Amino acid sequence: MALIELEDIRKTYRRGKVDVPVLKGASLSIARGEMVALMGASGSGKTTLINLLGALDRPTSGSYRLDGDEVSARSVEERAALRSRRIGFVFQSFNLLPRLGALENVMLPLAYAGRAEGGRERALELLARVGLGDRVDHEPARLSGGEQQRVAIARALVNRCTLLIADEPTGNLDSKTGEEILALFRQLNVEDGLTVLLVTHDPNVALHADRTIRMRDGLIVEGDRPGGDEPAASAAEEVRRPRLAGLVEPARAVVSAVQSLRRNPLRSALTTLGIIIGVASLIAIAEIGKGSWVAIRQILTKMGVDNVLVKAGSASRNGVSLGSGSVKTLTPEDAEAILRECPAVDRLAPIVNARGQVVRGNRNWNPSSFVGTTPDYLAVRDWDELAEGEVFTEVEVRDAATVCVLGQTLVRELFPDESPVGQEVLVAGVPLRVVGTLRRKGADIIGEDQDDILLVPWSTIKYRTSASVAPSAAATGVAGDAAEQINLLRMRYPRSEASAYPAGSAIQAADSPRLERLANVDAILVKTTSTDEIPAAMDQIRRVMRERHGVDDFAVQDFTGVIEAVRGTVGLVAGLLVCVALISLIVGGVGIMNIMLVSVTERYREIGLRMAVGARPRDILRQFLVESIVLCVSGGAAGILVGRGSSLLVRKLAQWPTESSTPALIASVSISITIGLIFGYYPAWKASRLDPIEALRYE
Repeated sequence: MALIELEDIRKTYRRGKVDVPVLKGASLSIARGEMVALMGASGSGKTTLINLLGALDRPTSGSYRLDGDEVSARSVEERAALRSRRIGFVFQSFNLLPRLGALENVMLPLAYAGRAEGGRERALELLARVGLGDRVDHEPARLSGGEQQRVAIARALVNRCTLLIADEPTGNLDSKTGEEILALFRQLNVEDGLTVLLVTHDPNVALHADRTIRMRDGLIVEGDRPGGDEPAASAAEEVRRPRLAGLVEPARAVVSAVQSLRRNPLRSALTTLGIIIGVASLIAIAEIGKGSWVAIRQILTKMGVDNVLVKAGSASRNGVSLGSGSVKTLTPEDAEAILRECPAVDRLAPIVNARGQVVRGNRNWNPSSFVGTTPDYLAVRDWDELAEGEVFTEVEVRDAATVCVLGQTLVRELFPDESPVGQEVLVAGVPLRVVGTLRRKGADIIGEDQDDILLVPWSTIKYRTSASVAPSAAATGVAGDAAEQINLLRMRYPRSEASAYPAGSAIQAADSPRLERLANVDAILVKTTSTDEIPAAMDQIRRVMRERHGVDDFAVQDFTGVIEAVRGTVGLVAGLLVCVALISLIVGGVGIMNIMLVSVTERYREIGLRMAVGARPRDILRQFLVESIVLCVSGGAAGILVGRGSSLLVRKLAQWPTESSTPALIASVSISITIGLIFGYYPAWKASRLDPIEALRYE
């Protein structure tokens, strides 16, 4: 059976509305192991014929059988697979990739045939066979014309082809080198049984062949004879790709993409500039925005917006509501029950609000906040650090001790030149010893001075500073001074007067609740274990309070609305800045598309070569798409470094808070890959649609 059989092959090209016939019924048979020369004048159709024989094109009509397998009806993918495993090309202009060494050029077809195993050893063996064993790392520019042609021959043989098509193989060589190349072809034909088709204009080259086939006007006019009867291998089996090819090809595509981008490193770097700027902006904005939000969040926490407030219910009189807190239903026992039975509650403090003037010598001040509470109030308000001294204790709360803690505004107004710790101030005539001063906190979110505050035990407000003067004593003119002194002593020491009844035993004292335990408070300020636990804490507080009171005579409120409003504002500003960064990324993507289109145009011959050695359209598509993605990912990685560096620089120079953002890093990489896919697809698709014949002719 003949290796090649052509029967009545016709090929017609359409130029506009005109049909141009090139092959007009050519028939040909070439035996396996034959060395044949194909000659003909320009325009005779021999180039079209070898394109058909090399499975680069399909005939308009007729039959082409290679090893008994019909090739003319095969699809583009099938013909590419056939070229990668059965057919080798040697071109007049060598068509070596300039940035690859001799070894890499020889191994190029292996990337599309899926023959990774043993491919390097095979390529080294072939280079040694053609006399280039010592130049495997040389790029084409460092090789002579004859050496480049030898590399091209080794490349054609690396996939163990059965048909070698050499198109004017000596056209660019001197006569001596040409003779060496022709001798090499004869050696391959004799020793390996390789079928060689030499396409030439030179009669001297044709003399090296077993026979010469001549073409004229699209017909074969001389030299045809039937082929031999050698058994044919299964072409279907030969073109089958290995199972693991799909796993190896993506990795090779990445390597090939990196090698291609290395051709013009400066252009590649400038191409990614838009991506670098966009990603850097995105990272910097995200980190600065997150840091700003954390800082604002801390400020809001110090202002108490993370707290939950439990207030007394409202009452009405004659149909008129008296407002929230008009019913005194909250007790210290409620606070203890909430802390004990609500897992989402971290700490709390009962609050009694009061008004009063604070006097010290000839100075006085009326604080905007006069709060009776417990020591946990500072922890609930994230006010743990004191400027001086210490906070009052639970024992002092239980004993209604005459102690207080001053805010910085009171310190400034009452003790401008000295420390207040250990000294006394008067509130409603009751002397209170200053045990500590609060650290400065500044204004809250609505501008109120948080440092204008006086903290005392809540029991002190209830039983000392809020006590009233007896009317009978105030009404007497003679004993007025004495009565005032007595009442002052009662306010200072409410249990110091002599009792009309004998003192009770210790058992009676334990069985009799103290008066403070029956007192009420105005509110209970609660701190949850975390901001996310605020809704759960509110539900738990309502459940506990309903169980204790039996009715909803209380109100539970939070301040998450303030947090959400601030978060929304910060998010809006950050979103606007992110939009600017995204615009930069889009501009960068357009730049990458433009450069990739230029790259496709510049590399027409390379694309044609890759297709000639077996690359399928999807291989070309993948290669250029991977190049685009590699560009974008490289730009994204550089952008991440620049953005991170900018963020750290802003923190150091401008003292702005910044926080690293993992989601921003993930988003940057994802966006880079997405831009590579979107903006690289069209150039890659355009490259994959090229006609290999036209691409090889491109200058």
